[in-house]
Amino acid sequence: MSSKSAVEDFVSQNVLAVVGVSRSGRKFGNLAYRELRQHGYKLYPIHPEAETLEGERAYKDFASLPEPVGGVLIIVPPEQTEGVVRAAAAAGIRRVWMQQGSESEAAIRFCQENGIQEVHGECINMFARDTAFFHRIHRWVWGLLGKLPR
Repeated sequence: MSSKSAVEDFVSQNVLAVVGVSRSGRKFGNLAYRELRQHGYKLYPIHPEAETLEGERAYKDFASLPEPVGGVLIIVPPEQTEGVVRAAAAAGIRRVWMQQGSESEAAIRFCQENGIQEVHGECINMFARDTAFFHRIHRWVWGLLGKLPR
């Protein structure tokens, strides 16, 4: 389980990269991207092939970003996550959020061994600032069940 301080630190960042926004617009990465953008986050989608995603310019990799980011939200299959985490680390990014279902033991271990603050097993939409009512209710229920980060 991720720590409460890691969760709070990540969502306090204003500028984030997002890996896992699809060209089809139908994946969870797109939903998370739209919600975070609606709540005031400045986001940079990373995609190796797309030129635009969600109406915004997409970037091929972390090195092509126009400014430093406070962290990266990863919403890809677990077998791709370690590669994304390694690329983020090489670019100097020290915070990663592996969306539920994206985490891998290898990626988590890499973060822990390399001083990268990581969040895994959590839904960013439950913790992002000004989150939607549904997500606040979900977070409240998880709190009742003792499932929130401590």
